[in-house]
Amino acid sequence: MRTRILTTTTALALLFGAGSAWAGMDEAKAFLDKEIGDMSTLDRAAQEKEMQWFVDAAKPFAGMDIKVVSETITTHDYESKTLAKAFTDITGIKVTHDLIGEGDVVEKLQTQMQSGENIYDAYINDSDLIGTHWRYQQARSLTDWMANEGKDVTNPGIDVDDFIGKSFTTAPDGKLYQLPDQQFANLYWFRYDWFNDEKNKADFKAKYGYDLGVPVNWSAYEDIAEFFTGREIDGKKVFGHMDYGKKDPSLGWRFTDAWLSMAGNGDKGIPNGLPVDEWGIKVNDKSQPVGSCVARGGDTNGPASVYSIQKYLDWLKAYAPPEAQGMTFSESGPIPAQGNVAQQIFWYTAFTADSVKDGLPVVNADGTPKWRMAPSPHGVYWKDGMKLGYQDAGSWTLLKSTPDDRAKAAWLYAQFVTSKTVDVKKSHVGLTFIRQSTLDHKSFTDRAPKLGGLVEFYRSPARLQWSPTGTNVPDYPKLAQLWWQAIGDASSGAKSAQEAMDSLCSEQEKVLGRLEKSGVQGDIGPKLAEEHDLAYWNAEAVKAGHLAPQLKIENEKEKPQTINYDELVKSWNK
Repeated sequence: MRTRILTTTTALALLFGAGSAWAGMDEAKAFLDKEIGDMSTLDRAAQEKEMQWFVDAAKPFAGMDIKVVSETITTHDYESKTLAKAFTDITGIKVTHDLIGEGDVVEKLQTQMQSGENIYDAYINDSDLIGTHWRYQQARSLTDWMANEGKDVTNPGIDVDDFIGKSFTTAPDGKLYQLPDQQFANLYWFRYDWFNDEKNKADFKAKYGYDLGVPVNWSAYEDIAEFFTGREIDGKKVFGHMDYGKKDPSLGWRFTDAWLSMAGNGDKGIPNGLPVDEWGIKVNDKSQPVGSCVARGGDTNGPASVYSIQKYLDWLKAYAPPEAQGMTFSESGPIPAQGNVAQQIFWYTAFTADSVKDGLPVVNADGTPKWRMAPSPHGVYWKDGMKLGYQDAGSWTLLKSTPDDRAKAAWLYAQFVTSKTVDVKKSHVGLTFIRQSTLDHKSFTDRAPKLGGLVEFYRSPARLQWSPTGTNVPDYPKLAQLWWQAIGDASSGAKSAQEAMDSLCSEQEKVLGRLEKSGVQGDIGPKLAEEHDLAYWNAEAVKAGHLAPQLKIENEKEKPQTINYDELVKSWNK
């Protein structure tokens, strides 16, 4: 037996000795030479210093196998195929970075939260779950983690304040629960070449009495959609709008991704409206959700919300290609790049890389795009000081059910793929910015003309009005799935816009009621308010200096307003 123990011990020593021989600074330098170069905010000496820290911090975990998961987008594909291998080579920690559907990520996360079984050692899940993570208290507070158990594996150069999405992943208790890994916004997209065509400009001015330009409000967007729909350009009929309408889970995030806020639903507040957010959910002064329906002071079925759904339905029917009605998100995404759509009010910047490829109908011979992206127009209920759009922020989350040593190894990987050494190069691959220092890097100034306004938007003050779902939503997985079913009924014609939103807010309140009854979220869980009519809750809001729920505006077609794109960009640089 003693001989066997000695033999086993010797074998282990040889194993870990061998491991340290191939994991270290030689591998780090090879990675920096091949993959990073000067595509970093750090100079080579600082890059090597940061890599040395990872080498040293990872030593206790050398030889460990860990598993992490994210949805499938270009940024995460790069992490999974390139950065995970580099991390393993440098640290000796073997990482399996799984890529699965967004809904599957949430399902795995829910299963681990409910069962306590450690399925993954870390998750990149949307910061839309911040209210869920804070209230259920099953995710580690990264603020506490970095100061205590995880202090020995927290990069002294992490620079949390450099993350532009930090406010999205901070709960009402002031603590950080998730670390952003990638972000992309939902913006207005338009054919810059068509908008600057002299005949188009003259014809538009003659018909509508104002200049063709980036629409500031929905009235102007509607006019532009009407103007281009059926117009012949380069020998083919074009459309003034693009969207999708199939009753499918992807229809849900079409709306939870802040469509209602663009119309003017909810209250003022950055990053999210308070006390009523862009989902129409109201919280009290203890951040307890008190209702979703107007009857409890919410705004999910209020005039601004119903207006937003009706406009979606009207524009989809009148100005989009007929087949859009039966399309899902993934089917509709490539359509604008095919060259027959003038504008899209709801366009994810994650499509940028695929829309600037050489040879596309929307790309010039010199590689510059024929299109631009700009801030989204707002609806008639919108007021200055409100959020104006959605920003996806896929963020690293460590669950308490993950053993400490595995969480530490995964935390090292999370910091590696978001580090200053790596982030500029990763951002060039995926175009999903998370660090201010990366945005300021000269390489993006050089590349900006080929990215259609993406860099200009992210460097502008307008960016602050784009944010993910906030902390008012107490259980994102349960509530988000209700949206596509309710709005799908409106899209199919089975229900009116008002009926669909009445149904949605009622179903949301059933979930809030069950959470309240169970007491599972303690004193930060829902506490439903008494019911009153719209006039009562509007008067209460006004008395408190708030907006929501607003009363119906009789004339929802306000005076249209546009702005010249080039002038808009100049104004950001002043």
